[in-house]
Amino acid sequence: MKLSLVRTLLQATVIALGLTLAAATPAHPGKIFYLTPDLNFSFWHNIAQGIAAEAKKSGFELHVLNSHDDGAIQLQNTRQAIADGATGIVFTPTDSSTAPAVLALAEQANVPVVIADVGTNSGKYVSYISSDNHTGAYQTGQVLISALQQKGWKGGDIASITLSLARNNGRLRSAGFAQALSEAGAPLADTREMKSYTADESTQFTQELLSNHAQLRGLFVQADIPTLGAVKAIRAANRGQSLALAAFDGTPEFIDLIRRGDVLVSGMQQPYLMGQRAGEALILHLAKKPVAPAINVPILIVTHQNIDTLLPILHETVFANENR
Repeated sequence: MKLSLVRTLLQATVIALGLTLAAATPAHPGKIFYLTPDLNFSFWHNIAQGIAAEAKKSGFELHVLNSHDDGAIQLQNTRQAIADGATGIVFTPTDSSTAPAVLALAEQANVPVVIADVGTNSGKYVSYISSDNHTGAYQTGQVLISALQQKGWKGGDIASITLSLARNNGRLRSAGFAQALSEAGAPLADTREMKSYTADESTQFTQELLSNHAQLRGLFVQADIPTLGAVKAIRAANRGQSLALAAFDGTPEFIDLIRRGDVLVSGMQQPYLMGQRAGEALILHLAKKPVAPAINVPILIVTHQNIDTLLPILHETVFANENR
């Protein structure tokens, strides 16, 4: 047999084997990117963990890009995800006003987006996974008001340390809490608006509020790490016995804080579950299956009366099993 014919037969055999192997090995379904505001915060990390669980079940690669709470970096991350061949994006905006630019880039590239928390002022997306921030803050406010009344502290000042009001969820939490106060005839005496969402920032805010309001009886802090800063300031001022602290979200430290009464109540979102729902929605959409345009994840109202009952759920859906 001529050498040229042998080579031709070998090449044909290799090609045939390659086709057979390709047919036997399922094609990788693609890459999912999670654009997160800041992985230094456990809440966003736990959302990422929930997305990762859903991506793993369906064989998708997951890539997480940290925006460091900077809208410009967020836009760079969007371009990177598209350039790197994103099949789909799960997106938590740095705030609602920065989200439309990301959604516009993704739409131009024909990359579907599911939003997980915070929300957007405009733009096209597959589904919005959110908590009922208004109801959660309203119910948290109701627990705070009830506690103040039971302690005989009616008439004392109430203040709030809010999320950025450039975020839809910040506006909703503020409105829900305000509704609870309004129904009880209790005015909101003072507010501070967070920018960095750090414990140091809220320590300073709490110190200012304590200094400005000698009769401060109730304080609502709209995020978990900042709540830890508020606890620090209240302890340092020896005001723990004369002030009820309400919170939103939760970290494992909250378990002991709520049991001891340092935190009266927290309206806890379920970030791991939110991540699962976001990943699931995107994967269903990529499979050309119907997805609800809005998916609501319940908020858990946690107090010292129910924390031990809720603890198994908190470990999984709030803390992503990372505190065990």
